Amino acid sequence: MLRGSKLRVEVAGETNVGKKRAHNEDNFGILSDHGVYVVADGMGGHASGEVASQLAIDTVKEFFEATHDDPEKTWPYKMDRSKGYEENRLITAIKLANLRIFEKAQRESKSRGMGTTLVSIFAVEDGVYTAHVGDSRCYRVRAGKIEQLTEDHSLLNDYIKMKHLTPEEIASFPHKNVIVRALGMKETVKVDTRFESPQAGDTYLLCSDGLCGPVTDEQILEAVVGAPDLQAASRRLIEKANENGGPDNITAVLARWVA
Repeated sequence: MLRGSKLRVEVAGETNVGKKRAHNEDNFGILSDHGVYVVADGMGGHASGEVASQLAIDTVKEFFEATHDDPEKTWPYKMDRSKGYEENRLITAIKLANLRIFEKAQRESKSRGMGTTLVSIFAVEDGVYTAHVGDSRCYRVRAGKIEQLTEDHSLLNDYIKMKHLTPEEIASFPHKNVIVRALGMKETVKVDTRFESPQAGDTYLLCSDGLCGPVTDEQILEAVVGAPDLQAASRRLIEKANENGGPDNITAVLARWVA
């Protein structure tokens, strides 16, 4: 049960290597004690992507644990005064994850060039914050409709915004996997956030592009709405991605607000 809220959050998550990759570089975290849920899609190959995504999850977890009982604890970054405490807390955790990944990549030659996307939600007393870096997404399913809440930090999305590409041009775009923002690429990173007010029955989906790439929004909606529970829905989403080719690692975390 959320503090001060009549709604509680049910959560389920699952990850799968897919059909084309040798190992899984995705990771996810369900930090129910803090109301924080995270998906990270690592990159870098030779298992370093897996290291980056796990480091991102671990850093977010450590920061939320450290600040849970001690709000006065010194943070590694100054608060953005235009944002509230909880939003700053989520942003700071992700910025710290970025720095740790960047420093490890600089320090260890085998980790050079590693990075990860990250998408998360943070359930607070009066709503939920989404935060993301990269092309892992957050969707909301409400009243039988699906809406994408995040905007991909990808070369394809930049082209779509600048050049108004047709569906055919989008389908044949040669650099679909090029990410323009990720954790570990630079010493600092910009984190995009937004605030939502969940309603009873709302389901939020966090996923890597191994899910939202091969699976259409309509298929995602069908799986979420048609499943008897969240665990079954997450399994169905993984199955659907693999049925559609499974070209990448697949991760889904579902959170539902229930009365």
